[in-house]
Amino acid sequence: MRRNANKVNAKDPVQFWLIVGASCIALAGAVVTLPARTVQADVLLSRPAAAAPSAAPVANPTPVLAAPAPVKHNAPAKVVHGFASWYGGVFNGRPTASGEVYNMNELTACHPTLPFGTKVRVVNSRNHRAVVVRITDRGLLYGRRVIDLSYAAAEQIGMAETGVVPVTIQVLSMGHPERN
Repeated sequence: MRRNANKVNAKDPVQFWLIVGASCIALAGAVVTLPARTVQADVLLSRPAAAAPSAAPVANPTPVLAAPAPVKHNAPAKVVHGFASWYGGVFNGRPTASGEVYNMNELTACHPTLPFGTKVRVVNSRNHRAVVVRITDRGLLYGRRVIDLSYAAAEQIGMAETGVVPVTIQVLSMGHPERN
């Protein structure tokens, strides 16, 4: 039996919306599986498992994005308030934006603009514990986050379990901007 081209079958709108829905689900799955910088702080782990470094050279997993104007080399010590998170696990053993190999057990940090080698004092505003870290990496910081600490630094100020805490950051010594 032939269907008239001018008549619309009652099932066609349902089939159309089923196809649209399935396409949206497939697209959402593709977007979710795209490689992105993981934020270890959003995962509640008692201790991250140490991942073996990959054998093949890997491009820096931390994307470099446009950020606020960089701090001048001879700028006075500036105090910044915001939130800190930490990263470890999957990045351990991989190269950072500065070229160093990331070690989550060293007192280092990721900051979008400070020159590599800059030392900053990070104070947890909840318990007033402090740590001095060296900037070795760049990356995308979400929301009001101002710094991403290594796992060792996060443990030292008591934030490894909570993941994200309010902090105060003070620049102690500037790195070398010509190496950035």
